[in-house]
Amino acid sequence: MINVYSFVTTLSLTRWSADWRSATLLYEQAANGFRLAKDYDSAKATFEKASKGQEMLSSPWEAAKHMESAGAMSKELRNWREVKDCYRRASELYIHCGRSQPASDALAKGARALEAAMPEEAIQLYTDACTILEDDGGDQMAIDLYRAATCVYIKLEKYTDAASFLLKLGLAADKCNATNSQCKAYLGSIIVYLYAQDFKQAEKCYNDCSQIDAFLRSGENRCASKLLAAYMDGDIEEIKKIAQSSTISNLDHMVIRLARKLPTGDVNALKANTANEEEKPLDENDLT
Repeated sequence: MINVYSFVTTLSLTRWSADWRSATLLYEQAANGFRLAKDYDSAKATFEKASKGQEMLSSPWEAAKHMESAGAMSKELRNWREVKDCYRRASELYIHCGRSQPASDALAKGARALEAAMPEEAIQLYTDACTILEDDGGDQMAIDLYRAATCVYIKLEKYTDAASFLLKLGLAADKCNATNSQCKAYLGSIIVYLYAQDFKQAEKCYNDCSQIDAFLRSGENRCASKLLAAYMDGDIEEIKKIAQSSTISNLDHMVIRLARKLPTGDVNALKANTANEEEKPLDENDLT
């Protein structure tokens, strides 16, 4: 069927210029027909031709929409590499239109489609989607994308990366005065470090975030302070009690699930190490 329509763009002795307008209309009709017939392979190829036609007609917006449709067909076919390529191309076309929101949305659609099959690629698409929004002052809209990427990192058990993305979420929230989201993100980052049994990094994260006045005065800060103190005391029951608190219950589900499993690792060993650090004799020659 595609070959039937390709003649429109073929030059001949009687056709000196390609009739892209007629060809594109035919490609669009064919693509929709293939989609309804669930011939996804033909639909994908024809949507790509329709996209090319719209580009030739200087209509990048319509070209981008057709590339998104091609991406959706690739998802049906489970051609994950092509899913990524189609949605990335759609994003580029939206950028050409000067439309950052649809450009970011296209990458996010691709990311969601790839989360299970190609999680690393999904994270990269989420990251690029956030960058597009932030470069255009859309920090508020980037917050949910940072959450999505964090969730993928947690599924991959890459907790340091997950904590880092929560901190990026907090920064984006700070820029748009979304204080509630900011404080939740900082507490979430501390919890992720604790779940990963990296108490020193959790403590450092708490100290760094406490330099920010909004977090310092928040209930999330008080919760983090109590949680870290319970760890230093080796108080397992107190840790579990705090993990069930209303403050933690109001965090994102991905963080709540980790918090409910605290403590991980040997908390008593941490308490012993902390005690040893406190009992070390003062070295008069150490001026640091």
